[in-house]
Amino acid sequence: MTNQTSTRHRDSASESCTPPQKLMTGAVSGLMGGVVFGMMMAMLSMIGMVAALVGSKSNIVGWVLHLGISVFIGITFAFLFQDKLKSVGSGLTVGLGYGVFWWVLGALVLLPAKLHMPLFNFNTATWESLMGHMVFGAILGSLVVLIPSKMHK
Repeated sequence: MTNQTSTRHRDSASESCTPPQKLMTGAVSGLMGGVVFGMMMAMLSMIGMVAALVGSKSNIVGWVLHLGISVFIGITFAFLFQDKLKSVGSGLTVGLGYGVFWWVLGALVLLPAKLHMPLFNFNTATWESLMGHMVFGAILGSLVVLIPSKMHK
């Protein structure tokens, strides 16, 4: 009986989150996913391209902007989907889809448009970016489910 109660509580944890809790959960989840994705980008020398969005060549500016975008995406994810996610598996799946959505919008449309590059240009960097966005989404979606389950214990 106790095991069923704790499972039911864990499954419904995200449903009972208040807006400030969703804000914090999304921000932390986005930040964590952003750090991992940012490390991948740094290894592939892509952080400078993020900095170029604001006319900079600084890797520090690229990191700050990347992490700020990651937090924003995490917050929007939490507000859009957290109430619907019932398990880590569903969070992971929806997070992967959200990562792909942001890859299309960000890497294939917004970033190249801002930098006066061709839209929907598929090359090695584009596919590496897809992997990063998917890793980001998987971490984001999983944590948006896991963090509230730990808060409500």
